[in-house]
Amino acid sequence: MTTASTLRPVIAYVRVSTGAQGKSGLGLDAQRRAISDFAAANGFEIVEEVEEVASGSGADALERRPGLRAALATARKRKAHVIVAKLDRLSRDVAFIAGLMSQRVPFIVTELGIDADPFMLHIYAALGQKERAMIAARTKAALAGKVGKGILGNRTNLSEASAMGAQANRTSADAFARNVRPLIEVIRSQGVTTLAGIAAELNARNVQTARGGSWEAMTVSRILKRAA
Repeated sequence: MTTASTLRPVIAYVRVSTGAQGKSGLGLDAQRRAISDFAAANGFEIVEEVEEVASGSGADALERRPGLRAALATARKRKAHVIVAKLDRLSRDVAFIAGLMSQRVPFIVTELGIDADPFMLHIYAALGQKERAMIAARTKAALAGKVGKGILGNRTNLSEASAMGAQANRTSADAFARNVRPLIEVIRSQGVTTLAGIAAELNARNVQTARGGSWEAMTVSRILKRAA
């Protein structure tokens, strides 16, 4: 049984994006439960918790988030990790995540597990950012198609809009494949080499496909072919 003297210190960081969410506690309790359960199961002790209501976007996000700055400072002082429930509680932006890694404070993301190192965090952040870009591209293409059909305006340039939408989807799919390829290589290096095994591991790591679904062997095969 783990004793108090062997518990490793962590600084818990929980965040919501709006004041309304902060007042209602929406999402904060779920984050706390995830962090608490993870800490108890993996030999960590939560020595301090920082709660913040702030947007995670923007190049100056860290300057606008005193709570996160405080968590980083405390973690450095106590030689502790900062622990969050989900990666997007830090940020949804790859550049921001990269900047946090340069702070030389180790992070733990409960949904990714204890073995997710900085390289893996970069990959997950890139996948999340690309997924959001693909959703935006599909939405834009769908709206363009509706305009062309007269649903959202007069019928103009339907074929051109459809072609542009298809090209945007192909470009986004190619980029998604390039981003997920390094993660697949990491999984392969850990001894999982079959397509079905890789698909199962991606699902276990909560990585969604480009369309937001679950992985299957054929999906992995298509991604590898597209990335190549």
